[in-house]
Amino acid sequence: MKVAENKIYWNDYQKEIAEDHFFYERSCIRQTFFPGSENAFLHIMKTVLGKDMYDEPDLHTCTGIGYHTDIVPFETTMTVIGRIFAMMTEAGYDHFVPSCVTSFGLFTEITEEWKNHPDLLDKTREILYKATGRTFNPPKNIAHPSDLVYKFRFELKDKMTHSLVNRYTGKPLRVVDHIGCHYSKVFPKSSVGGAEFPRVLNGMIEAWGGEPIDYPERRHCCGFGFRQYLVQANRGYSIANTKKKFESMESYEPDFIVANCPGCAMFLDKWQYTLAEMENKTYDKKGYGIPVLTYEEMTGLLLGYDPWKLGLQLHQVQVERLLDKIGIAYNPDDKYKGISGKILPKPEKPQNLLV
Repeated sequence: MKVAENKIYWNDYQKEIAEDHFFYERSCIRQTFFPGSENAFLHIMKTVLGKDMYDEPDLHTCTGIGYHTDIVPFETTMTVIGRIFAMMTEAGYDHFVPSCVTSFGLFTEITEEWKNHPDLLDKTREILYKATGRTFNPPKNIAHPSDLVYKFRFELKDKMTHSLVNRYTGKPLRVVDHIGCHYSKVFPKSSVGGAEFPRVLNGMIEAWGGEPIDYPERRHCCGFGFRQYLVQANRGYSIANTKKKFESMESYEPDFIVANCPGCAMFLDKWQYTLAEMENKTYDKKGYGIPVLTYEEMTGLLLGYDPWKLGLQLHQVQVERLLDKIGIAYNPDDKYKGISGKILPKPEKPQNLLV
């Protein structure tokens, strides 16, 4: 009897990620939330890995938030994205790397529409040329920066000075990953692992010595959801989503949370302060909250980057206890030092969240 070959189902959840020569698109909002993350990513790609990563200084919004809140029409969004792709084409690149998860989802959506409806691509090219005299080619490959860190995770591991291990106990740090909806749920085939088995952050955690924590609301929305938060009357729904996640992960006692979306990282960090003020409640045992890192911050810390140059002092939940667990040296006197070297005023302490 002939035995049928086993199908390797994981192959269905892989994506093509280019090796080199990338055009980087910075995010509108994450430079405000986590200003050190993008610079850390560029340094990691260019200096640590030796990759060609073009950082265009003349970029602009992809219209993502305006598009998803029905303010910017689809035709306008296509033209704006066409202009970004024109800058990529003029610079001589065809591998596109958008910093923001919302941008990643939107660029994927637009290019998919152009593939299925070539007339829309022709129309966008015509409008852009009439407006700006520019033309463009769609990218051959679109990868989120977290895709690249995942792809090169073992190369990075060889260069790391730290690992995701508690130096006091010798045990792996327990880490909650949070994947942005616009990365894995809008177009699952464009992400590593899809919506069912998102692997992009777990792969980093495991490769670098940590233990990923599974819990019931692991794939639940962070609470941002655009209309959930941007419409003021809906903000109770926004924080209720986030609270549901924290209640679900609390009993697993994670050491920190890592996210690949700027909105997710911001809400999982800031809402902990809000919930503490509203309900005198934190979701760790000692009242400090659960630190939240971007994947670039996590990578940078393990590579030995200065926590304050990464911008960790701007997080609402403070990170010193996590740094101590990993064994990362830091100067507490530099925490609020400005770019001029002058010490800036310390922020007011929260009432119910320890710092």
